[in-house]
Amino acid sequence: MVEQAEPPVIVRGTAADFSQKIEIGSHHLTADEPVSFGGSDTGSSPYDLILAALGACTSMTIGLYARKRKWPLENITVSLRHSKIHAADCAECETKEGRIDRIERVIELEGPLDDAMRARLLEIANK
Repeated sequence: MVEQAEPPVIVRGTAADFSQKIEIGSHHLTADEPVSFGGSDTGSSPYDLILAALGACTSMTIGLYARKRKWPLENITVSLRHSKIHAADCAECETKEGRIDRIERVIELEGPLDDAMRARLLEIANK
């Protein structure tokens, strides 16, 4: 059986500005940079889109795991933040030059879960 490929993600822009039109199948998005970075803020920044994808994947994975086990998970909130840090300030980084992207993620789970369930869901989220 041949697995059907997902439609391609298509991004279109011009050299005039940072604004980008994104097509993901039947879905349409706009990406841009904030005014403070020279954009016109007509859409989310590329870093925000990466964070949104990571947060959605994390939440979907946690929800699927809980549903399969019929655990009483009611709501999942994934908060993410992007920053850049100097490589020299990163003790566990392979390089000590330049700046490194850092993503902070906080996961909140709501529902009458016991401590073992919560710990397992967070463990799954980190894989």
